[in-house]
Amino acid sequence: MANTIKQLTVPQFEAMFPDEAACDAYLIQKRWPNGVNCPRCGSFHVIALKTMANKWECMDCGVSTSYRFSHLVGTVFENTNVDLLVWFKVIHLMLVSKKGISALQVQRMMGFGSYRTAHYMCHRIRAGLADESFQKLMGIVEVDETFVGGKEKNKHWDKRGPGGTGGPGSGKAIVAGAVSRKGTLVARVIENVKADTLHGFVRASVSDKVGLLCTDKWTGYRGLDAEYPHAIIDHSKGQYVVGAVHTNTIEGFWSIFKRGVVGTFHKVSAKYLPLYVAEFEFRYNNRANADIFGAAVQAC
Repeated sequence: MANTIKQLTVPQFEAMFPDEAACDAYLIQKRWPNGVNCPRCGSFHVIALKTMANKWECMDCGVSTSYRFSHLVGTVFENTNVDLLVWFKVIHLMLVSKKGISALQVQRMMGFGSYRTAHYMCHRIRAGLADESFQKLMGIVEVDETFVGGKEKNKHWDKRGPGGTGGPGSGKAIVAGAVSRKGTLVARVIENVKADTLHGFVRASVSDKVGLLCTDKWTGYRGLDAEYPHAIIDHSKGQYVVGAVHTNTIEGFWSIFKRGVVGTFHKVSAKYLPLYVAEFEFRYNNRANADIFGAAVQAC
């Protein structure tokens, strides 16, 4: 059994980041490991300003005037009045919580005077964690979809849809996911579970050189065998594992995700659902990363 990868403990975090200066130095190192370069043009022809800490001047930007920037430019920390140390603490709280942490709990733990501050920070961090430049999945890949939202019978009468607890027409939001066995995962909010939509998601997420593509028997996956080595597991016949064919890995992720939505956040609006999906996807893909905190700071 592989050793469990441990994240930063609170004492370790406090030792690494005793003050704002330590956070500044850490962000600079993670953002520019090969030396500071201009976030606008990429030039390394920059000069550190002696009168202002953590600020540089690019000599290759502009015609008559140079471009000045700080280590916060282009990050989720830019244009905020919150100290970097506070941002780092919130990121740490979000990463060590397997099922997520609510903005209300962040407000309580951080002592924010306003819920809006915690809500704003959490959503900005989630946006930073979103990975839009992933490599397409290879090996044995499982694809599945899940429905997110409350039961129609529990909604106000004028907000109920025609459906029941799940499935098309239920009025719930839909998330599609693809995961490589013992590898990475891609999850996206989709509009429907029609063949065109699901096939588009698969093409965007899965390499055409994949070893095996596993799905359930939903009609939206029909026709994938024309492009991929496609195998189906039929849950209606009591099939859950047939040799290498199963969707247990992606269903395990859905279990973690839904327990987080129901148990931690209680309710997630369709507007912000992609951000929550990005958060859970990042934690899953960095589950074996000993420096998951550094990866998060680099992403933000």
